Amino acid sequence: MSGAVDLSSLKQPPAGATGGDYAVGEADFETKVLRRSMQVPVVVALYSQRSPGSVELVRTLERLVAADGGSWELATVEAEANMRIAQALRVQGIPTVIAIAAGQPLADFEGAQPEPQVRQWLDAVVDAVAGKLEGGAGQPQPAEDPRFTAAEDALERGDLAGAEAAYEAILAAEPNNEEAKGALRQLRFLARAQQVPDSALAAADQDPANVDAAIDAADLELLNQRPEAAFDRLIAVVKRTAGDDRTKARTHLLELFELFDQAEPFVVAARRKLAAALY
Repeated sequence: MSGAVDLSSLKQPPAGATGGDYAVGEADFETKVLRRSMQVPVVVALYSQRSPGSVELVRTLERLVAADGGSWELATVEAEANMRIAQALRVQGIPTVIAIAAGQPLADFEGAQPEPQVRQWLDAVVDAVAGKLEGGAGQPQPAEDPRFTAAEDALERGDLAGAEAAYEAILAAEPNNEEAKGALRQLRFLARAQQVPDSALAAADQDPANVDAAIDAADLELLNQRPEAAFDRLIAVVKRTAGDDRTKARTHLLELFELFDQAEPFVVAARRKLAAALY
C-alpha cells in the first residue's frame, strides 16, 4: 500500500461504529499495519457495519487483543470506506481476517467464526512468528524518526498545514528524502481536491472542452476512490486536444500517477492508455 492516497482519514466514523480504538484507513495503513507488522503480527479485520456477523467478529477480536498483552495487534478496516485496502488484500467476502507479519499476509480466514476457533487461529499466528520479527524477544525496536512522527500526528489531527510544514522541513534538510516527497505530494493533492465542489463532475460532463473542469472532476473522482475513472477522464482529454490544453491535461495526469505505487495494475494500464493516446 506504499503511496496510497489519503481518501477518507478525515471523516469520522458513524455514531455507534465498532472498531473505533483499532480503526485503520488508507492514510495510516502503511504505518499502523505494514510497518508495525515488522515488530509484531497485525491482524487486519475487514468488516461492514451492515453485516451483524462481521461486527460481532470485530468485537470478539477486540476482546481477545485486549486480553493478550501485546503479542499481536488489531487493525479494523471498514471495507466500504476503504475499498483500495480490500482490493490490495484481494478480499472476496466480508468479514475477512488477515494476519500480516513482516509486511506480508501470513494467514487468513473468511466469514464469522466462533470465539474458540478464532482463539485457536490467533494462537497459531503468534506461534508461527515467535522470535522471527524485529520486535521478538531479544530484538531491539528500531527508533522512529521523530520528524515523521510529528508529521503523522498532525495528519491524524486533521492539521494538513502542520503536516505539510513538517514534511517540508524534512526536505529542507534532506532534499532527496523520497518518503517525505511522496507524503508531501499526497498532502497537496488532498488539500487541493477537498476544495473541489461536488458539482465539478456535472460541470465537466456538460463542457467537455473545458480542460480545467476535467482536471477538477478527475481530482474529485480520485478523492472518491475511483482512480481508474479519474485517469480515463484525463486520457480522453489528451486524445481530443492539442497544444497547451493537451500539455495541461497530460501533466496533471502524470502528477496523479505519482500518488500511487507505480506497480499498481491500474496505474500500469493507464500509462499504456496514455501512451496510445499520445502516439
